Formats: sequence, structure tokens, C-alpha cells
Amino acid sequence: MNLRKSAAACVLLLGGCNTHQSALAPFGLEARSTLTLTSVLTFGAVVIALGVALTFVLALRAPEGRLGHAGGMRLVLWLGAIVPTIVLTVLLVFALPAMRPIPAEAKDLRIHVAGEQFWWRVRYEDGGGAPLSSANEVRLPVGRTVVFELTATDVIHSFWIPGLAGKMDMIPGRTNRLVVKAEKPGTYRGVCAEFCGLSHALMAFDVIAMEPAAFDAWLASARQPVRRAQGQGAQDRGAALFSRNGCGACHTVAGTEHDARIGPDLSRFGERLTLGAGILKPTTANAAAFIRDPHAFKPGARMPAYAAMSEHDALLVAGWLKSLAPKEVE
Repeated sequence: MNLRKSAAACVLLLGGCNTHQSALAPFGLEARSTLTLTSVLTFGAVVIALGVALTFVLALRAPEGRLGHAGGMRLVLWLGAIVPTIVLTVLLVFALPAMRPIPAEAKDLRIHVAGEQFWWRVRYEDGGGAPLSSANEVRLPVGRTVVFELTATDVIHSFWIPGLAGKMDMIPGRTNRLVVKAEKPGTYRGVCAEFCGLSHALMAFDVIAMEPAAFDAWLASARQPVRRAQGQGAQDRGAALFSRNGCGACHTVAGTEHDARIGPDLSRFGERLTLGAGILKPTTANAAAFIRDPHAFKPGARMPAYAAMSEHDALLVAGWLKSLAPKEVE
């Protein structure tokens, strides 16, 4: 019965494994090096543990008097000093290169990320144009060095993309650097790894690793004026309701009069893969529900509720936001 329970527990644990948010499924250079180092060190530890266990068993089964004083001293010398020294030296020599940080140059892409309760403020700087603002999503080119410059605006957060690199604290008033290099394209997930308030567990972000040419095209497109989907009067009514309800007092929408910096930048809301910092599918219905009552989805969020806004009006605003996307997004 205990064996069955243990097997069931293992199956449940394995069921929680994934490839989009796991240090065991690396897509970045540092995460892959860390996994290799962890595997080698774990193997070494297991070998040492098995050796100690084998020695213990043999000692228990050995007849009395088989090991004399001289033999015992040799055993202590080899197993207590020489062999551990050799093993630890080999592991140290293997581990030191993996601990060397990835070199970065001034021309490398820099992505500034600020942790907030409970979302992520993102800004791209590549030296080739004006800084590009975004939120709750990070895009990076495969094969290129990227420098994350991390800080926080309220409390301590922790920036962690398990498949890309290790954790890095985000501390108000301080900027920490994390240098990374993605090795394969795909869509992954990052999280906050430091308890930061009621919705700490509801603070994630999408990570899109793109082929270099695709990333360059996206960056160039994202810097262009935002395209609005072709529609009837509903789009104009949604934009008017956005303004009339004061949403522009907190949010930026590029190409409009709204240029506030309190809440997330909504300029390309229509291309986002998730809503509410990784917690909802980006449907119009979900966006409308979040507008009317964000605290139902994210307790402690600083966005005010718009309970007095009708469901119809909220859907119009959400529809207009969904229409905001770069030119290539259909």
C-alpha cells in the first residue's frame, strides 16, 4: 500500500513538470550551464554517499579483528582525506568555468524591468532608436547577449525566468544586472520569486524568445504608430469611453493624448499573450471583467474598480484595447 502511495505521489509530482517554466527545461545559456553543473554535482554527491554506505555495510559484516590499527589508519587517510580532496578538486575545477558571468558589451540590447505590485514595467534600449515601453511581457533575440537591468518601485521583488537564468532580486533604489543569452526560440514564463504582497503568486510574465530577424522586425514595427483594427463606430466609442472614465490618467497609449506612467503601458495591448500579468487569457470578455473589478482577479492591485461602468461599456473599452497592435499583428 505504501509503495502504491509513493508511486502515486511521484506521478502527481511528474505531472507538475512543464517545459515553459522549469529550470529542468533550459532555453538559455546560463540555465543550461546551471543544470549541467547541478547534475554533475548531484552525481558526485550520490557516488560519495553510496561509497560511505558501502563502507558502513562492509564494516558491519567484517569479522572482529579483521581491520587492525595500521589498516584503519590507511582507511581513514584514503577515505577521509585523499579521495575527498581529489573528488572535491575535480568538482571545483569543473564548476569554476560555469560560474563565470556572460560578458556584455555596451552595444548589447538592454531591457529595463521594474517590479511593481503586481505587474512588470518593461523598457527596451538597443541604441538603434528611441526606448520602447511595454508591460508584463519580455521579448528577446536568440543567440544575442541581453542585459537585464532590474529594479523595483515599491517593495522587493525577484525576477526569475527558470529556463533562462537564475533569480535576481529587484530592490527599490538599486539596479541589479542580469546578463543572459537565449539559445532556442519559444514562449516561456517568468515569475516573481520574492513574496511581495497579496497577489505575489499572480505576478507572472510572458517570455518570447525570437529568431534575431523576427525580433528586429518586431522591434521596428513596435516603434511605429499603433494600428487600430478596422471597425465601425464601436472602436471610436471604446476610445471615447477610455478617455471619459479617466483611464488615461494612469495608462499610456502611444499615438493618443494618453501618456501617463502610473499603470502598465497599453500601446500594444492587442499583441499580448496574457492579461493581468500572466493570469488570464487575453479575451475581450476577460479584459472587460478585469476593468470592472480587477481586485476579483488580483487582490491588492492598485488599479481602481469601475463597478459603475456597464458591462456593455466595459466590452467597448476592451474591444478598443484589443485593437491596439503593431502593423503585422492581425
